Amino acid sequence: MPNSRKPALEKVSNEIGSSFSVKHYNEPSPNEKPPFWHFHPEIEMVYVKGGSGKRHIGNHLSYYQNGDLVLIGSMLPHTGFTDRLTGNESETIIQFNQDCFGKDFFELDEMQEIKQLLQRAKAGIAFYGQAKEEIGARMEKLVYLDKFAKVIELLCLLQDMAWTEEYAILNADGYAFEVESSDNDRINIIYDFVQANFHRAIPLDEMAQITNMTVPSFCRYFKRISGKKFTRFVNEFRIVHACKLLTEQQLSISNISFESGFNNISHFNRLFRDLTTKSPSEYRKQFVKVLHDTEPLDGTN
Repeated sequence: MPNSRKPALEKVSNEIGSSFSVKHYNEPSPNEKPPFWHFHPEIEMVYVKGGSGKRHIGNHLSYYQNGDLVLIGSMLPHTGFTDRLTGNESETIIQFNQDCFGKDFFELDEMQEIKQLLQRAKAGIAFYGQAKEEIGARMEKLVYLDKFAKVIELLCLLQDMAWTEEYAILNADGYAFEVESSDNDRINIIYDFVQANFHRAIPLDEMAQITNMTVPSFCRYFKRISGKKFTRFVNEFRIVHACKLLTEQQLSISNISFESGFNNISHFNRLFRDLTTKSPSEYRKQFVKVLHDTEPLDGTN
């Protein structure tokens, strides 16, 4: 059972003399391996400027387009958001402990809106529209500020995230993963296997075998840690891949269905609408319209 990924618990290091971490990457990630499934005590803000890719946070799977801005709560498992195929211009990551400004800082009356934001972030939050563009642009500039200005601007960014209505809770039904050290390797094995084999049928007895469990035990285990059935998780992974193909490839809907691991196009269409509220053709048309609407007119910059 190959599993060469790093331990799921990631150690986040701050710069010397700083109470939180700010990292900015001006070039797309050269990483050719799939982003690893990990978690950490720090709250994380991620802004991906441009590009498109998979978003896997908690038990939520989706495909972002034209960049991404997310706020991820403490200990909420997620994968990275960029690789060599994402096509993004840059990526900015801010990580901080909730008590980095003092144990009771967010208990102050003035901090209550931010406190509520951080509570919502336990389920993962994605921002869109003007909020994504404006907050993301300010996050990119944060790395160039002095230490005092960084603290003030971080609080301002969190306040603006708390105020905006342009956001979506990613794990709307609550987050069900029980992340314990004993579960880390098994979770990684399951996720790695699905990522490598979602193009084909994945029988439950095969999953039970690679995790050294019986089929009923595996089904109960996966439902406990993810809040959903294994077949649902695999189908969501396939639909996310189909979204990628619909926006990046000129394949027919039937070919995309096959490439995403579905042998029955009717089943594919039904699941796609169930998970996205649109048919595959409607999804593709909407994406083309968004691209057309955001392109500059001839003669403009």
